[in-house]
Amino acid sequence: MPLRNAAEDVGRVIREGLLHPVFQPILDFRAQAYLGFEALIRGPASSPLHRPDQLFAAARSAGLASALEHACREASLRAFARLGLPGRLFLNVTPGCLLDERLMNGETCRLLNDLGIAANRVVIELTENQQITDLPGIHEGLLHFRGRGFQIAIDDLGEGFANLRMWSEVRPEFVKIDKHFIHGIADDRMKYHFVRAMQDLAEICHASIVAEGIERCEDFAFVRDLGIACAQGYFVARPASSPDRQLLPTVVQALAQKQLALSPAGARMATAINLLRPVPPAPFDASNESVMARFEADPELDVLPVVRGDLPVGLINRHILFERFARPFQRELFGRASCTQFMDQAPLVVDQQATAQELAIMLALAPKHHLFDGFIITGGGKYLGVGSSHDLMAMITEMQISAARYANPLTQLPGNVPINEHIDRMLAAGKSFVVAYLDVDNFKPYNDTYGYRRGDDVIQLLGRLICQSVNQGIDFVGHIGGDDFFVVFQSADWEARCWEIVDRFGEAMQPMVGASGHGGGGYMAENRKGELVFQALPTLSVGAVRVHPGDCDSHREVAAAVSVAKKEAKKGDKNLPGRPPGGCVFVERRRSGQVDDSRLAGSVLKPCLESAAGQPKEACRRPASTSRKVSAEE
Repeated sequence: MPLRNAAEDVGRVIREGLLHPVFQPILDFRAQAYLGFEALIRGPASSPLHRPDQLFAAARSAGLASALEHACREASLRAFARLGLPGRLFLNVTPGCLLDERLMNGETCRLLNDLGIAANRVVIELTENQQITDLPGIHEGLLHFRGRGFQIAIDDLGEGFANLRMWSEVRPEFVKIDKHFIHGIADDRMKYHFVRAMQDLAEICHASIVAEGIERCEDFAFVRDLGIACAQGYFVARPASSPDRQLLPTVVQALAQKQLALSPAGARMATAINLLRPVPPAPFDASNESVMARFEADPELDVLPVVRGDLPVGLINRHILFERFARPFQRELFGRASCTQFMDQAPLVVDQQATAQELAIMLALAPKHHLFDGFIITGGGKYLGVGSSHDLMAMITEMQISAARYANPLTQLPGNVPINEHIDRMLAAGKSFVVAYLDVDNFKPYNDTYGYRRGDDVIQLLGRLICQSVNQGIDFVGHIGGDDFFVVFQSADWEARCWEIVDRFGEAMQPMVGASGHGGGGYMAENRKGELVFQALPTLSVGAVRVHPGDCDSHREVAAAVSVAKKEAKKGDKNLPGRPPGGCVFVERRRSGQVDDSRLAGSVLKPCLESAAGQPKEACRRPASTSRKVSAEE
């Protein structure tokens, strides 16, 4: 298409319908399926106006930006309907065009009705390329569209107008993080902290985060493990005029390569599959009359899913359909029409592996009617059955009661039962992991001298230090009882984390003896004979065992092996005569299935490098390999 002048060229593109929408999928991590598609526009092929940046620049210079944007919306909506794409449609709208008369006067709603697209499937995505000057007007426009069922998204957080103030005032349902903060996040600690802060704000504001610009598998996995709701980028899928509705094999593989997640408070992990009710679905070409017959034949059937092949496309609510057909002549007029006419075209769809916690968050963020309708459960994107909010709440309540029953009352950390259950889960999953048994040395003299309240303070302090030093997303922390703690590590740098706990505990104990403290790393107190003697400060001994698939058959074998390692750790101070005792980490290097109660050959004993007084030990200095950088999980 040869160029003449901006006004003529852009005008011709609009008049002759030379706009070509493409759609880029947005992945919902929790459902492991596409949440929807963002509509992107392309101009005429083999033309300088093919690229959207050049197309819109020409339109702005010709004073046709609003007309072009309106044409883009209409072309995108028509293409979305023609392709029959599932889920939501994200439509880009500049703030200046939000109050366009063609948007506000009902023209867009009439087009949606003609195309059969429900307003609650459309997300108005406020783009960043224009400064907002009329904030009250924007609020008025947003109120107008929300009242008609539309949802709102802010694009490119961190760029342009989409700042924290805008987020707090617009209160969008979706917030898209600019790709600058996502690309390379797996290797950039600063980007991690930025995105983590945005995620925390999103939870407070009840918004879902969409991470844009994901191009690497490493960044994809990192964003997923951060708890981000959605992902978009070339790694997920590239924009296409007719996008595939199934996840790419590389994405499916990346989703499957996930370390075993921890359940809240260590309780048994419950997922959507535990809530599954295998309701036979209705095909998308079924009539309303046949759906009514299903409901009338089964009084317990509250919702009926609708599928196209084996892919879910909607959900029909019993009461809504009965209410429609109760009106005069409705059954006669619409009985033979397709059941898609009265179905919810944007149902809540979740993957069978979604946890109870993830399901609760999704329901809290979803429109209220999903609380009554429930959700569709899929496996690999294919329909399996339905689940109800009532059953989910009952399951969560049961989990909370179970967690409270087995939690340690002092630290509220999981006790022996959930510890054993978690180890058995790890063994059943065939995962490699490390178990660590942490025990406080010299605790009884301290407890006797300062009282049980101060002793409880030490135990609670240690519990906090352990939780702060592990990766709480993948490392399990339990409290066996008294001054004994247990950690199941999946972190690759577990050994350095153990040393960090030892070091931080030693430092924290210094001020806990008050004025009676002694410069040699202890305090003066009476022994059982009433004699005033020097008592060493409490320190920490850690016994650790690597567990590989096939090493152990049950948690009992794991517990026996790590108990032996803990005993060896507590012997460490005896190797350092004349020095104040320090903490140590004992690592059993052999297969844990070979461990017995004898002294372990091939093990490594590494006393703490620094004594309580800050002086280096004389023997067995800590290897440099145990030092670690602060990881992104912190």
